[in-house]
Amino acid sequence: MKLLILGGTAFLGHAVATEAVSRGHDVTCVARGESGQVPAGAGLVVADRDRDDALANVAEQHWDAAVDVARQPGHVRRAGRDLSRAAEHLVFVSTGNVYADTKTPGLDESAALLDPLADDSYTDMQAYGPGKVACEQAVLEAFGPKRCTIARAGLIGGPGDTSGRSGYWPWRFAHPSTPGGQILIPAASEIPAQVIDVRDLARWLVDCAEQRLDGAFNAAGERTTLTQVLEVARRVAGFAAEVVAAENDWLLSEGVSEWAGPKSLPLWLTDPDWRGFCDRNISAAQAGGLRLRPIEDTMRGALAYEESRAKSHPRAAGLSDADERNLLEAYAANVIRATQQRRDD
Repeated sequence: MKLLILGGTAFLGHAVATEAVSRGHDVTCVARGESGQVPAGAGLVVADRDRDDALANVAEQHWDAAVDVARQPGHVRRAGRDLSRAAEHLVFVSTGNVYADTKTPGLDESAALLDPLADDSYTDMQAYGPGKVACEQAVLEAFGPKRCTIARAGLIGGPGDTSGRSGYWPWRFAHPSTPGGQILIPAASEIPAQVIDVRDLARWLVDCAEQRLDGAFNAAGERTTLTQVLEVARRVAGFAAEVVAAENDWLLSEGVSEWAGPKSLPLWLTDPDWRGFCDRNISAAQAGGLRLRPIEDTMRGALAYEESRAKSHPRAAGLSDADERNLLEAYAANVIRATQQRRDD
């Protein structure tokens, strides 16, 4: 198969290119070349998709399939314009953020979508979901529903996850910040969690390209809970010391962020209106060939990646050692005060 990948130098795009090359496909990646190298065996066309003519050269060739991981609607509209005749099939990586309902668990692909973004580009991540809806519409308009796969990816984790969302917990359990080895976790952790391994998603996307699978699919991990993810992370790290489970209200009052980013507890969500966000029905994708490895393998891969970059890169998510130590001290003092107050009462 002659495969065009719009991307191919970072995380998912690189994993897709690696998988395709391993199967013996003729792979060409289109990227600026600033995020890394394409895998050995793949070709690279250097291009900036902000330019109107970025795909002019590859549009002159014939492709059995193309894979696009773009998030900017303008990029996807121009790709549709330039590649709809050049490529037989398009696999577009969308996101579960396109859905309007983030509360109801177990929704499938028939759930209502957000209104599409009207603009060609955005910088505010609040527009991410509407932007991807606009991208999906552009794909369908250019290729038609029988010539495209729309993969609505969930949280992607495993090796290469620079966001730190899948890597923080196994890394933290492997590297406690205190001499006593305590780890701070959220007490209310029976919330849904879905993490799909980047290698599983990449493998399935190449399958979709080979088979020209049409339709929209929720491409997410097995439906589980944060409690179970934390237990797996503990086992993978070989952690046997104490966990300190702090209540939601206290963590929020101390400025701890949810989900991702600096001073956060990754994958933690407190708002019940977001309980469906990581609890999507994936039966259609599984019927279409999506196979998922055990979450232990994903945690091991994420931990190995975190260990490989520990000294050279700051983490994008989680608590720093200093933040966790300060929070553990503050929480211990809070428990002492509460205990004293009950005695006084």
